[in-house]
Amino acid sequence: MRRSSTFARQVLLVRVGRRDVDAVPGNDLVVPDHRYTDRQRRRYGRDRFDRAEVEAVVPVSPALAPTSPVDDAPPMSIPLLPGDRTAARRMKFAVVNACTLSSLMLGMLAIFLAMQGEVRVAALCLIACVAFDGLDGALARKLGVASPFGAQMDSLADMCSFGLAAPVVVYASLAGSVPPAAAAVACALVAACAAIRLARFNVSPKDGRFFCGVPTTMAAAVLALTVAIGLPVSGLVMVGGVALLGVAMVSSFPYAKVARLVKLPPWLWLAPVIGALVDIRLTFALVVVGYLVSGPLLWLHQRHTA
Repeated sequence: MRRSSTFARQVLLVRVGRRDVDAVPGNDLVVPDHRYTDRQRRRYGRDRFDRAEVEAVVPVSPALAPTSPVDDAPPMSIPLLPGDRTAARRMKFAVVNACTLSSLMLGMLAIFLAMQGEVRVAALCLIACVAFDGLDGALARKLGVASPFGAQMDSLADMCSFGLAAPVVVYASLAGSVPPAAAAVACALVAACAAIRLARFNVSPKDGRFFCGVPTTMAAAVLALTVAIGLPVSGLVMVGGVALLGVAMVSSFPYAKVARLVKLPPWLWLAPVIGALVDIRLTFALVVVGYLVSGPLLWLHQRHTA
């Protein structure tokens, strides 16, 4: 009885409040009686009462005018090929970009072949990607058609061919010899490091003598040659080498460019050539390890002489 009388008293108060508010002209908002605010909050809960009180008022915000004037100037088109756009230069520009697209398409072909189990052929496609990647840059400089568009396109093609296709081929070659999770982690690390390496190369100042970290193209060439020649190492050693190569790409160690390596004394090239005739696999492994170790050694030498 006590509960029902309390409920009836509240209903009466609500009805009287609504009647009083309706009698006032121009008032569209029901203002609750503050004498019974605490009592209703204790009975029905504080959160429920606050929610009902907030929902009773619906704010209307007027549309704000733009603070800055709208630029009505027509957009300017940036030419893909800077300079004179003659038919001869356009043809040269098309040839250079055809080499870049060829590298991209060969990378896609390597992925398809690796999915079908043809890992050796896929590795040879990656080696062809490396050749086309070096060819397009050399042709662009020689023919005088280097452009920012070509640089961006080359970077995207490198990511597809060397950052994605190379790890996929390596993962397919490791099938059955190592746990799939370990192979997946190592190959994913190579893909992530390749993306970081290419992005850093695009925004960093260029050094004519050294690379900052192992180049993505060289890392992909090492992986492709490892699969192509069938390097006789265990699966776990292969996984560790793949992960180490990925970390070397994003390291800050200086690595000599190919142009500087070519200028080395001829007798230094004699040992690898003779070694390749005796045992190409062992010679390849020693050359790769020597190149990876040269980065930290050059870094220590620069710090010592600075």
